[in-house]
Amino acid sequence: MSDKIALNAEPRSDLGKGASRRLRKTGLVPAIIYGGDSEPTSITLKHNEFLHQLENETIYTQVLSMSVGSAKKEDVILRDLQRHPYKAIIMHADFQRIDKNTAIHVTVPLHYINEEICYGVKTEGGQLNHVVSEVEVSSLPKDLPEYLEVDVTELKLGESLHLSDIKLPKGVEIIALTHGEDHDIGIAAVHKSREVTVDTDAPEAPESEDDTTEE
Repeated sequence: MSDKIALNAEPRSDLGKGASRRLRKTGLVPAIIYGGDSEPTSITLKHNEFLHQLENETIYTQVLSMSVGSAKKEDVILRDLQRHPYKAIIMHADFQRIDKNTAIHVTVPLHYINEEICYGVKTEGGQLNHVVSEVEVSSLPKDLPEYLEVDVTELKLGESLHLSDIKLPKGVEIIALTHGEDHDIGIAAVHKSREVTVDTDAPEAPESEDDTTEE
C-alpha cells in the first residue's frame, strides 16, 4: 500500500452558492467533511494543489489524512467530486470521516495483469474484453486495497472470469457476492476475433450499359 495522501484545508464560514463562486474565483475549492460523531465541517482546498493530487488513482479509494487549519488531523475518504462539465475545474468535494473499527464500502479499480501472455489471446488468437473495470468492496480502513488484480494468464478462448475468481486480500469482501450467486457477474472474457471474409466465388456484377451512348 502506498503512503497515505495528505490534504491540507482551511475552515470556511462563508456559505451558499454565491460564496462558493467567489471562492472558486480565488483559486479555492469549497468542500465539506461529514460523518462520525462530529458536526459537518465546511472547508476550502487549494484548487491547483487538489487537482494535482486527483491525478493519483489511489485518492479515490484510500483513507486520506485531512488537516483543517490547526485542528487535529482526521482520517477521511473522498465520497463525491463535482467537476465543471467541460473545464478542468473542481466545483465541490465531499469527504466522509471514518472510524478505524468500522467497515466501509468503497469502489476500487480492477487491474488486469498478464494480458500479453493470456492463453486465449496469444495462443488461440482471441480478443480479451474487460467487462468490469471496478467493484465495490467492504473492509476495515486498514485492509482497504488500492486496487484488485485479475490474472488473465490461463483464460482460454470462449472462457470468462467472474467476480468470484478475484483473489481478495484478507479482510476484504466484494459487496455483490454477499447478495448471492446470481450476482457473480462476468468481469472479463476472451472472444473470437472478428474477421472479415471475402467470398471469391460470388459472381461479378454485370457491367452497366450506358443507354445514352450514340452510335
